[in-house]
Amino acid sequence: MTPTKPAIRIATRESRLALWQAEYVQARLQKTHPGLEVSLVPMTTQGDQLLDSPLSLIGGKGLFVKELELALLEGRADIAVHSMKDVPAQFPPGLHLPIIMERGDPHDAFVSNHYSQLTELPLGARVGTASLRRQTQLMHLRPDLRIEVLRGNVQTRLKQLDDGHFEAIILACAGLRRLKLDARITESLSQQDSLPAIGQGAIGIECRADDSQTGALLAPLQHADTATCVIAERAVNARMGGNCTLPLAGFATLQGSGSNQQLQLSARMGSPDGRCLLKTQVSGPATDAAALG
Repeated sequence: MTPTKPAIRIATRESRLALWQAEYVQARLQKTHPGLEVSLVPMTTQGDQLLDSPLSLIGGKGLFVKELELALLEGRADIAVHSMKDVPAQFPPGLHLPIIMERGDPHDAFVSNHYSQLTELPLGARVGTASLRRQTQLMHLRPDLRIEVLRGNVQTRLKQLDDGHFEAIILACAGLRRLKLDARITESLSQQDSLPAIGQGAIGIECRADDSQTGALLAPLQHADTATCVIAERAVNARMGGNCTLPLAGFATLQGSGSNQQLQLSARMGSPDGRCLLKTQVSGPATDAAALG
């Protein structure tokens, strides 16, 4: 029997991409449970407000989720929807993340109005990104580039490019595709050139650990293969004490099916100047995802 609940309230950031993700979860829940009332509780987080400094200097990506988690703990919302690449390794007592939805495009997007590929950028070109992970890998490929801090929502970043502040910027393909901005993707960077962030492209749903009724309603939204891959990636992050001060990348894929399913995991860590870039890869049974990570 499907559990009943009068309503589910979704805590979400107010950016267009965050609202898209929350509305996507809202639609999936309403389709799965006809008649279920699902509403949004939009809010602005510290990460959205503090745009003048790199995340690594002001508290990391956790700034994007703290207010949402507080809303859960105070009972003002029932679930919070996150980009998995923004979710810290640890959760506050009383909260957990039972659902990881199917991953979208995990790649990084090279976005430029004048150059069709990263390799075409002239010497000393200005490239905007807020990610130490992206900076490290870009500088390893092109130590001549000028990497400058670029923060804000997707539209704000694109405007900075269009206003001539950069020759190129790096964004996530998944976000651009979800906002129907596919045409702005000049080049989808290969994993060889830019290994994705841990959890990139996947959406996660957080809720109170003791709210079994909500957990049961969410259960059909779980995507087992994506969850297995993200669990492996996040195990790397947890083991390394990962946060925004560590230029860390990790991406897992699955081959095969059933009891013979194999997981292949790649990870990278380096220095922001790109001079040192450590790469490693491991594979093994998908059932050992966390241990492999």
